Amino acid sequence: MKTAREDVYTQVTNNIIAAIEKGAGHWQMPWHRTGEGLNRPVNIDTSNAYRGINVLSLWAVGQARGFSTGTWGTYRQWQNKGCQVRKGEKSSLVVFYKEFTVEEQRENGETEEGKRMMARASYVFNADQVDGYEAPPMPQPKDPIQVIAEADAFIQATGANIRHGGMRAFYSLPQGGTGDYIQMPEKALFTGSKTSSATECYYSTLLHELTHWTGSAKRCDREFGKRFGDDAYAVEELVAELGAAFLCADLGVTLEPRADHAAYIQSWLKVLKADKKAIFTAASQAAKATDFLSGLQAKVPSAAA
Repeated sequence: MKTAREDVYTQVTNNIIAAIEKGAGHWQMPWHRTGEGLNRPVNIDTSNAYRGINVLSLWAVGQARGFSTGTWGTYRQWQNKGCQVRKGEKSSLVVFYKEFTVEEQRENGETEEGKRMMARASYVFNADQVDGYEAPPMPQPKDPIQVIAEADAFIQATGANIRHGGMRAFYSLPQGGTGDYIQMPEKALFTGSKTSSATECYYSTLLHELTHWTGSAKRCDREFGKRFGDDAYAVEELVAELGAAFLCADLGVTLEPRADHAAYIQSWLKVLKADKKAIFTAASQAAKATDFLSGLQAKVPSAAA
């Protein structure tokens, strides 16, 4: 019999697998969105953005069910706001972690207390599923020039070594005192897609590689080899894809399907179906990567008055 914890992992993973399989034929993943509504889902009670796996899960649900808003809350949270979830509406699962104390016995017979985290399920409804909610006015779309300027400032503040030239985008790992740089084709070589302009394609690709850049030993020290073996590369690519999605949402850049995206889909599905916790791991590591990059912004000296 499955435990409640396993059920949470299985249910979320199956939702993501279904969304990926649905979008695989036309390279449209749940996190590939048009500019409208491209943001991290937020909670109606706290106004805080959801994190990690919950971002991906709610994006997938929102796309599959055609929701127009990224605002979510539990049944009680909506009630506390004077709103009513409509009869028959289906909730969506989010995950939170609860810390609990465990006792472990050492080889010498002594017991030692430790802390562990357990995944717990909570169920939320989208603002489109409730009556009595008046959404705040949508913010005016940012000027594309402002979006580019903010993205440039964010990327520059990371201090990453970014080189331009050639026809491929990649991150070169540190090897023997060399490497540790991002290689990008010239911006003029990027073309637009159905969801993005050429400029947006350039920045979303660069943010993908910037997420790879965080994985080095001197930054986030991300290593999947022991757990995922031959599939470690596919997991790292999923981390970079999700990291780029989170960053694009925060910066207001539309995420475009990468030109090599189709090659990754089957390997992602293989990993997710084999390990129900893989998508949790990838989303968690992507969140850590974006937190790391955001933390570098505060280290930029302010301009003199």
